Amino acid sequence: MLDLTADQSHTDHGRSGAPRPDRHAWDDPARWWPRLTAATGHLPAPVAVIDLDALRFNAMDMVVRSGGLPLRVATKSVRVRSVIDAVLRVPGYQGLLCFTLDEALWLSEWHDDIVLGYPTADRAGLARLMADEQAASRITLMIDSLEQLDFIDEIVPPQQRPRLRVAIDADASWRSAALGHIGVYRSPLHSVADVAAFARKLTEREGFQLVGVQMYEAQIAGQGDQTGASDALIRFVQSRSKEELRERRAGIVQALTALVPLEFINGGGTGSLEYTGADEVLTEASAGSGLLAGHLFDGYRSFQPAPATAFAFDVVRRPASDLATVLGGGWIASGPAETSRQPRPVWPAGLRTMPREAAGEVQTPLQGATAADLRVGDRTWWRHAKSGEPAERITHYHLINGSEIVDELLTYRGEGKAFL
Repeated sequence: MLDLTADQSHTDHGRSGAPRPDRHAWDDPARWWPRLTAATGHLPAPVAVIDLDALRFNAMDMVVRSGGLPLRVATKSVRVRSVIDAVLRVPGYQGLLCFTLDEALWLSEWHDDIVLGYPTADRAGLARLMADEQAASRITLMIDSLEQLDFIDEIVPPQQRPRLRVAIDADASWRSAALGHIGVYRSPLHSVADVAAFARKLTEREGFQLVGVQMYEAQIAGQGDQTGASDALIRFVQSRSKEELRERRAGIVQALTALVPLEFINGGGTGSLEYTGADEVLTEASAGSGLLAGHLFDGYRSFQPAPATAFAFDVVRRPASDLATVLGGGWIASGPAETSRQPRPVWPAGLRTMPREAAGEVQTPLQGATAADLRVGDRTWWRHAKSGEPAERITHYHLINGSEIVDELLTYRGEGKAFL
């Protein structure tokens, strides 16, 4: 069984017990990446690995960064049930945030505190939920409109089903007078008045129980603040957004708790745990990407997670003396179609993709200082931009401890599941 609570055998610790930032094994790329080649050289590419020490470090570091605020695991950023289970055994973590109802129903066989992070229009899944009293007691649906409630009632009337647990998704974006909408487009419920008016109508509806509220500050959690020339602007926008959100979120929570007692008040994300943990109105934060830690998190000033996961592609041809081409590579992360969403070759050092081809589904040409030295069969190591998406391409990760493979961890795909 995967255990993340044991002492880290390859990371030196100071007197406080926290990992010392100057003694991390992954800070020495010339040792960190070649050992993965040694451990997996007998396996055909693509090969995906999770490093045990790096995963432990990230799990503990997120707890420290949240300042004691309980963390709900965002499953879409992991998609490996054994990792999810292991993280939940670490003190400081409780409950799951799922991304589809089908996934939530599956995980409810083992877990009893599941919040669906997004509204659903899955008719078959809702019918299953309402026919299963145990699942209905374990899963909280996310809503932000009366239309969604009507949709549910049309499938099974409230008189013929268990009372459904629901949470309100309130918009956490910043609506700047000068800059416009800053953040992602999620819920239509933005102001205190918006949320309060909706909540009053919700609490009057038969068949629903309001138990929580979610506010995800994507413009803070999902945006690095050391990305070059725009650093100062990003930090200014995030600072102003933090001030506005803290005040508005407190007003929303006050309005909701005047109507009903809430079981949870959820916010945050991997990139904003310090801010979220300091918000006294919150009872929990959701985070997941920081566990496996894609390279997007290299652009944050306040923290630096360990590269817990990586995958390898092998060189299959040499189209020119200064080029080496690997088979595969195009494991693209969600979001805008930019370079930041591409996987990044990290070893051998000095490799880069070509601007006109980028990372391709079938092949990826590489150039750079070390490309001329690569030969057919040589292994290249890559980091994904985010975290969960590689699991849609593979059936399992190889768990690495030191320089050895110690286990195989099935992904959702490896367990025969494909949710979205």
